[in-house]
Amino acid sequence: MIWVLAVQAFATLFMVGVIWMCQLAHYPLLSDVGASLPRYQARNVRLTTRVVGLPMIAEALCAVALLIWLPGGLPMWSVWLGFALVLVVWIATMAFSVPMHERLGQGPDEAALRRLVRTNWIRTLAWTARGVLVLWMLVAV
Repeated sequence: MIWVLAVQAFATLFMVGVIWMCQLAHYPLLSDVGASLPRYQARNVRLTTRVVGLPMIAEALCAVALLIWLPGGLPMWSVWLGFALVLVVWIATMAFSVPMHERLGQGPDEAALRRLVRTNWIRTLAWTARGVLVLWMLVAV
């Protein structure tokens, strides 16, 4: 099952890069789009989903697979922590990111944008922690 760990590491580290780019550059720049924000946001959501959809799903499936088929050398706590961090990411995405993107799709909304950037720190920190964890897992195995 080492390949599951490798796929998880690739997906997680890919998402660490994506989330930091979103947190520090992409989301703050949304305030500069202006009146064309609804059209921009519709394309943004569609194109971003193409980029992050498969890695997010692969990461979640691998986190579940590792709970079932624990690779030798990995303590069970590490796999449960990784799974918990995936849950944090998905819950934050559904509870905060998706609703704020939907609000921004209606037009410029500074409060929604501030909330998107502020709550995205949850995902940024969770994915960063997962990145550190999966690198540690690779070394441990």
